Amino acid sequence: MPDTFKMPIFMPMDSQATVDKTTLESLFFRMNAMESKYEKIIADKDAQVLKLTHELAQLKKMIFGSKSERFVPASLPEQLTMGFEPDAIFPDPRIQQVSYVRKDPFKATVHQGRKPLPAGLLREQIIIQPKADVSGMKKIGEEITEELEYTPGKLFVRQYVRPKYADPKSGGIVCAELPERPITKGIAGPALLSHIVISKFVNHLPIYRQVQQFEREGVSLSASTINDWLTACCNLLQPLYDQMLNAVISTDYIMADETPIKVMDKAKKGTTHRGYHWLYYSPEIRIVYFDYRQGRSREGPREILESFSGFLGTDGYSGYDMFDNNKRITRLCCWAHARRKFDESLQNDQARATLALQQIQQLYQIERTCKENRYSYEQIREIRQQKALPILNTFREWLVQNYSEVLPSSVIGKAIAYTLNLWDKLTVYLQDGKLHIDNNGVENAVRPSAIGKKNYLFAGSHEGAKRAAMLYTFMGSCKMNNINPQEWLTDILERIPSHKANKLKELMPNNWTKPTA
Repeated sequence: MPDTFKMPIFMPMDSQATVDKTTLESLFFRMNAMESKYEKIIADKDAQVLKLTHELAQLKKMIFGSKSERFVPASLPEQLTMGFEPDAIFPDPRIQQVSYVRKDPFKATVHQGRKPLPAGLLREQIIIQPKADVSGMKKIGEEITEELEYTPGKLFVRQYVRPKYADPKSGGIVCAELPERPITKGIAGPALLSHIVISKFVNHLPIYRQVQQFEREGVSLSASTINDWLTACCNLLQPLYDQMLNAVISTDYIMADETPIKVMDKAKKGTTHRGYHWLYYSPEIRIVYFDYRQGRSREGPREILESFSGFLGTDGYSGYDMFDNNKRITRLCCWAHARRKFDESLQNDQARATLALQQIQQLYQIERTCKENRYSYEQIREIRQQKALPILNTFREWLVQNYSEVLPSSVIGKAIAYTLNLWDKLTVYLQDGKLHIDNNGVENAVRPSAIGKKNYLFAGSHEGAKRAAMLYTFMGSCKMNNINPQEWLTDILERIPSHKANKLKELMPNNWTKPTA
């Protein structure tokens, strides 16, 4: 309760009552003190309301909202500028002045026709002859109508028949050897194994649903059998998995990120363990490597990157701070993460958040222009120095000035603090044209894993999580190289049993060549 005080009684003027001057001054100062006290309480409550409103908005966005980070600035009359207008910094080549002719809605139009079906698709011809007698008539052409159809995948049995011969000279038996297969003495062929892997780790179909699919085809396979096949495939592919790690850390630029995964743990009955898939992506060779660890400690990246030398792109997670004092590694941070902080601040302080997003948008506009014109790394570096550096210098001055004007605990205050704390790492990308402004490349590789986790919820064991990391490595790298993962994995499973260990690089997705028929 507020401090209480006794209100003096003012008498009518005609009562000739007098009020002590000291009493009035004391009352005045006490009222001012109470006013300041309640203003502080109200300000604290307002800050708490803004914080809770922001958290609620973020929660609703996670559950119901769009995940797009595209920023479309609103026109705010009170919005200030930093002295740079987007078009003045780097004119957008996509913006053109156009005119158009309005189409008469009452005039008949000619349909342009649908897009033709790919010529490479298998075509089955059905010839329909006229019912009339055409004997004696001359064929002058034909009408062709195409219909796109689909036949569900069918299981079939491949038989290896090896005739046996008795040799009368030696008394022995001659029989051809079986070709090497992915699983010795197993009944699963390379294409079936590939289909199972793709179904789970690309199409995110849990094993029990695949079992149901096979049952509809009249083949009974248990979930344990399929899991044994996956284990056998991973054992076979382990050397290639190791080779891909060596290839990634041999480059001089890597993006790193991590994502949680729930894992069944025998030591924690009724609950799941929170493990982590750590990702390492090389934009140069377009290979992504997943590594499973039971926790989020720095030991994982420390071990993986022990021999790495070059640029390391990360987010602001403190687990990567250990590389700041490593003379072999230059760490750079991601502008997409900084932009996300300001995007979350729009409801807290729209004017400041919008201005910050506009400046970051100009940086991305420069990157888009460089990409669209396919500039060399040296050209990109020069353009960044000429165009991006002035924006960054002005932006930093604005951040420093505005940080003193906002509550540090507010959403906008935290966004500004995050950006200023990582400023040196956020500007490293200016040094080299091959460096990316953000880590979206590695984040795109994480997304298939996130979708899969929603479908099959958790890994059955720590070993299962390790196998998932291996298969996500292969599938993610196929995606980065625009390769059909079904074709790639089927071919690899056929070739790798007899492939030379010193030529494993040939089988990596970025080096793989589709076999000719």
